[in-house]
Amino acid sequence: MILIVKHIDIEGPGTLGDFLKAKGEPFHILELGAGETLPLDPGKFKAVIVLGGPMNVDEEHKYAFLRAENDFIQKVLKANIPYLGICLGSQLLAKAAGARVVKSPVKEIGWYKVQLTTEGKKDPLFKAYREADPIYHWHGDMFQIPASGQLLATAEGCPHQALKVGKNAYGLQFHVEVTDKSIKEWCDEYCATDLPGRLDHASSMMEDYWKHKKVFDAQAQQLYQNFLDIMND
Repeated sequence: MILIVKHIDIEGPGTLGDFLKAKGEPFHILELGAGETLPLDPGKFKAVIVLGGPMNVDEEHKYAFLRAENDFIQKVLKANIPYLGICLGSQLLAKAAGARVVKSPVKEIGWYKVQLTTEGKKDPLFKAYREADPIYHWHGDMFQIPASGQLLATAEGCPHQALKVGKNAYGLQFHVEVTDKSIKEWCDEYCATDLPGRLDHASSMMEDYWKHKKVFDAQAQQLYQNFLDIMND
């Protein structure tokens, strides 16, 4: 069983959930934002996937579950359970491993390309990754790299895009799981704050989604399969 951790209703597993269903991989979605609590022991799970959310990793005074989540991720790392963190999930991984999360030099909202580092090109998570294809982002923060971590991907605006901690814990600053429904819901919920007066940008993001969808979805499917291979190794 794979555990998928959600922080807010509109940031779900998207195409990742569809992929796991198609592969017959059982998973359980735990909704922290709805008041559900993390198990004390992550040992019964084959892998842990932590999704995104609008909160900052240090907002424990507003989101009490973040403190328990940090403890839980530290247990996951100690037990060498495969971990995949997306956006906020990547920042939580970095924090649990002892690194800071800071403001990104550039707030990335939309479609951007990322480049693999030397370590990233060798890592099994990025097998067959196409650097020429843009990938979707929505974030204003950026993780630092912990002492036990490696930087796997970078970009001009936000230099820390993917990291690995230990043997099999990964964090992606970008979103591979989004659908057209995701982008519309995020625009409805976040654009007034993150893109004030920029409805044109929201519209162009959706247009770009349909333009990039075929290669974007194929890129995501490859990455999901790579993570399953790591999980089952």
